[in-house]
Amino acid sequence: MSTVRQRLRASRTSREIVDRDAIVEALAALARKHRGDSNALRLAVVASLKRTLAEGRETARLWLNEDGAGTACAERLSALMDGIISALFIHATTELYPRVNPSSGERLGVAAVGGYGRGSMAPGSDVDLLFLLPYKQTAWGESVVEAMLYTLWDMGLKVGHATRSIDECIRLSHADMTIRTAVLEARYVTGDEALVDELIRRFDAEVIEGTAGEFAAAKLAERDERLGRAGASRYLVEPNVKEGKGGLRDLNTLFWIAKYVYRVRDVNELVGVGLFSAAELRLFKKCEDFLWAVRCHLHFVTGRAEERLSFDLQREIAVALGYTEHPGLRDVERFMKHYFLVAKDVGDLTAILCHALEERQQKPKPKLDRFLTRFRKSARRSTPKESEGFVIEADRLNVRDDQVFARDPVELIRFFRIADAHGLAFHPDAIRLVTRSLKLIDGALRDNPEANALFLEILTSRRSPEKVLRRMNETGVLGRFIPDFGRVVAMMQFNMYHHYTVDEHLLRAVGVLAEIEAGAAADSHPLANKLAPTIRDRVVLHVALFLHDIAKGRPEDHSIAGARIARRLCPRLGLSPAQTDTVAWLIEQHLTMSIVAQSRDLSDRRTIEDFAKIVQSPERLKMLMILTICDIKAVGPGVWNGWKGQLLRTLYWETELVLTGGHSTGDRRSLVEHAKADLRARLQDWSDADFEAYALRHYAPYWLKIEPERAARHARLLIGADAGGEKLATEVSTDAFRGVTELTVIAPDHPKLLSVIAGACAAAGANIMDAHINTTTDGFALDAIFIGRAFPDDEDELRRARRIATSVEQSLRGEIRLFEIVANRNKATARGRTRPFEIPPEVNVTNAWSDRHTVVEVVGLDRPGLLYDLTDAISKLNLNIASAHVATFGERAVDVFYVTDLMGAKIAGLGRQNAIRSKLKAALEIDEKTHAAAKAK
Repeated sequence: MSTVRQRLRASRTSREIVDRDAIVEALAALARKHRGDSNALRLAVVASLKRTLAEGRETARLWLNEDGAGTACAERLSALMDGIISALFIHATTELYPRVNPSSGERLGVAAVGGYGRGSMAPGSDVDLLFLLPYKQTAWGESVVEAMLYTLWDMGLKVGHATRSIDECIRLSHADMTIRTAVLEARYVTGDEALVDELIRRFDAEVIEGTAGEFAAAKLAERDERLGRAGASRYLVEPNVKEGKGGLRDLNTLFWIAKYVYRVRDVNELVGVGLFSAAELRLFKKCEDFLWAVRCHLHFVTGRAEERLSFDLQREIAVALGYTEHPGLRDVERFMKHYFLVAKDVGDLTAILCHALEERQQKPKPKLDRFLTRFRKSARRSTPKESEGFVIEADRLNVRDDQVFARDPVELIRFFRIADAHGLAFHPDAIRLVTRSLKLIDGALRDNPEANALFLEILTSRRSPEKVLRRMNETGVLGRFIPDFGRVVAMMQFNMYHHYTVDEHLLRAVGVLAEIEAGAAADSHPLANKLAPTIRDRVVLHVALFLHDIAKGRPEDHSIAGARIARRLCPRLGLSPAQTDTVAWLIEQHLTMSIVAQSRDLSDRRTIEDFAKIVQSPERLKMLMILTICDIKAVGPGVWNGWKGQLLRTLYWETELVLTGGHSTGDRRSLVEHAKADLRARLQDWSDADFEAYALRHYAPYWLKIEPERAARHARLLIGADAGGEKLATEVSTDAFRGVTELTVIAPDHPKLLSVIAGACAAAGANIMDAHINTTTDGFALDAIFIGRAFPDDEDELRRARRIATSVEQSLRGEIRLFEIVANRNKATARGRTRPFEIPPEVNVTNAWSDRHTVVEVVGLDRPGLLYDLTDAISKLNLNIASAHVATFGERAVDVFYVTDLMGAKIAGLGRQNAIRSKLKAALEIDEKTHAAAKAK
């Protein structure tokens, strides 16, 4: 921080943001002006105080922009509210309800409680007030409280309030932990100060005394419940600044407990009582200042009490806080990296508090924090056989003395290896020594063969590598020992696809691999669980997974850069040249299988053959399959689903056949005959003549890609439509395992059919995941559309699917105009919507991906109705769509269409290809125009 900014911060912190006496005088002048007209006076007072509040907040906002001091901003806003509350109290007790010969009961103290009681407020914070009485309510006191509250409400403030006697406060504090916490934070604002002092004295003597353990346990349990609601990981990419893990509420909880247990009133006293070192106190204040700056900016930017740092706000806050772009990292990504590092520091401070409570034996027996195990009275100590430098105390690994790492830095790695080998938790004393010893991790230790061998054992452990690696990361050891990993610690990827920071994603991926190797979650990825025990070199797979995204945040492609890092790092870890080559290949290709499975036609022989040329061996195919599943599952909750699993399994089996010398193009005839025979066996009630006539209605590609169960459904649907004299039929079915609903449509073939179906889905808000398009020899289209489920219950899901099917039928009969319905829906969606992401539209037209079709790949910003606009444009280009493959990666849509001209030929002319690019780019940009128009309105 510059010297100028430091001086600004100091001067702004000390300067008063509001002059209470000036407010009092202004209200007194209004009372004189409107004497005798209570309604006019009330309106004038509200208007005056609202103006004062708005001006004070604007001053606080300007100062925050100048000095960036978050804590000071929160204190200024609290001081502003103090001035308004005090002036309002004086106005109420002198102008509205003056006391004449007051009785002993006509006393009223006003205290701030909750966050306001701490003397810190955000612009949108609630105003929590305690109106304190000596023993009972009086008419005078009731009138004053009502006058104050009605004025504050008329000002538009959210006021939390209670009117109680001191005895009531003490009694309720014993019974209710929320009230106890509020009273703990009580701070005198105005009125009878002696009453507030008496409450604080009695609360300390009658409530706090002897109940520290109970309070600490309750607050930590409350924290766990809150984090369960807000998101248990502190590395969620849209964090809640107030309630999320590592946010302000965690700091509040920390200080509540410290204040209660150590009987301090100010955070600076925590050094004197031995809870924090001077450095840890500075860290506490630094975290608090940063989080308050973010929260205040959030409220100022949105004009409301917004606590979630959502994508559409992150960049604006980053700019407001002065972050700039660096090579490979945007301003918003640098800001969010700082945010997550602060959240990590808050977690470290919480662990320090929990350990201090343990030392005082003021804790419940269950573990207080992730670092602590169940408390046991047993003091048994033992020495692990791997090293004399450590001791095991009550199932926790501790250091024998504070020189163990200085004597041999390799012990910094061995410490975590021993904990993993014996299933031990970490003693907080040892963790603190580890964090103080990070400077011992230098080039010599990184090149030490023993240290690298120990790390490789941790990474490839069959116990809980994710857990131990996370501890290494939280202490800073992992980032120091593997500097390339240190570069991605707390690094956010500014997109809607990844839910976590890069380091958290990598650790979770390692955890998923351990889950697969243990045979867990077989219903989610059965093939991966069967393949895992057959992998010849699991070390290669573990290392590749740990490193697959390690080059994120660099200007170049992270897959290529990651492979280069692997070639440098793997020999250091002790891998052979062959192992290193495989790790580098897996990293370079770690996205390939997912992209091919989700966006290419797996029934097209060229797709499988091209992918097989990349993979080259069955062993690499197995490893890439497992790595891909781990990568997708570690992205975030709900990203992995049965549909993606089915696509990957299909790609795996088809590619394995090619790699092991299975069927080739010459086998097509026998495969078609086999598929027909399979269907014939399922249609036992059909005559041979009927079946032969039906089989002639399908071209060979249909038989090569259709599953037997679906082929049987299609056959009965087609014949049923013929028998009923209908040229149009629909059917819906659910697939719980794959997590999709299938909509089958039979209709006379024409280019706009898929566009109509996509429009019906867009109008219903349904997300199309894939489309299998078939044409019969007698001119009918048999299209199977797979949409993402919206309801867990089959009955609800089928009801929604039937509505979509009905819309398709009505549109094809000309009974409704889907274009207008979709356009209106898109306008409504665009209205008031912000656009945090920008993805330049790309359209790639190639004849190299298929022997029979031209492939059109469209990449752009996802939105409702996008597929409808694209298919509509394709139909107007007089192209036939043979298959469509729809994939979304967060905000990024990748839609791939296999097309021909109306004669069934590829699009060879450059002029025609350029026309396709131009029209589809225009379709991608439709939403930009709609959004701009909606915003202008």
